[in-house]
Amino acid sequence: MGKVVREELIRRLASGDFVSGQVLADALGVSRTAISKNIQTLTEMGLDIFKVHGKGYRLAEPIHLLQANVIQQHLLSFGANNPVEVHTIIDSTNSYLLRRLPNQVVNGQACVAEYQSAGRGRRGKNWVSPFASHLYLSMYHPLEQGLSAAMGLSVVIGLAVADALEAAYAIDVQLKWPNDIYVEGKKLAGILVELEGQPTESGHSVIGLGLNIQMPKAQGDAIDQPWTDLSQHTDILIDRNLLVAKLISQFNHRLIQHHQYGLAPMLVDWQRRDIFINQAVEIFSGGQTSRGICRGINANGALLIEINGKVKPIYGGEVSLRRQR
Repeated sequence: MGKVVREELIRRLASGDFVSGQVLADALGVSRTAISKNIQTLTEMGLDIFKVHGKGYRLAEPIHLLQANVIQQHLLSFGANNPVEVHTIIDSTNSYLLRRLPNQVVNGQACVAEYQSAGRGRRGKNWVSPFASHLYLSMYHPLEQGLSAAMGLSVVIGLAVADALEAAYAIDVQLKWPNDIYVEGKKLAGILVELEGQPTESGHSVIGLGLNIQMPKAQGDAIDQPWTDLSQHTDILIDRNLLVAKLISQFNHRLIQHHQYGLAPMLVDWQRRDIFINQAVEIFSGGQTSRGICRGINANGALLIEINGKVKPIYGGEVSLRRQR
């Protein structure tokens, strides 16, 4: 019941007009106290709501909610027909699609949400997911040739995100192996690819993207690494419905390219965006630290590190990469 009430409150508040607490309570069949508690929950989710005696509740700024039919129209204009679901409140867009495997998803099916209560990043980290401030997008991609076909998927999607953002907003995007998107040396977005299946049989992948659009101050203050959001780097109006469609369209394009030709034709695109290319870096894995020079990636999506004059590949997993201090 609480989720239903919160979703209806969001719908009624989205315009930025005042809404009476009593009118809300009567319309939803709950008490004024329940309305107050749910408003507090929405505030904790990142919505800036204030109350004026005699007028009711109002958002500090109107919000333009994601709409599946609008996203679908934009996709059709790009020649894509991915099915798209929009959720107001969800635990995790990745988890949602993973729960639907294998028979309730089709190739390219996408899920996008306004808020994630349990968003997560790589290595089990929490992904800060304030309401309607960012994009939380996941897409299903089948692996007909087995899980080995997933090698380098985070690289493919990183390039797709860079393609979409550079074309839409004329910004220089940097990529950090294996799954981070940066602008001006600060993290803008993260990718999480999750797999299901057996190594030698057809399998499944769910590709997740969390992209900062306009970070609320309270949530930004809680992040323990340098971050940025899209609004800081463009004066162009950010239409999230259009951006979702552009991202999905680029996902499609790069995934088809990967299926047909592998990663090799994309290496040049990666090298020119690689945030650490030819720089001294540290690699943390299994409690051990290695130091060397980043030499980009290979056609399998492995990180290439030069240590004592020899270049060795490092594959994904519980690996962390950063510039040498």
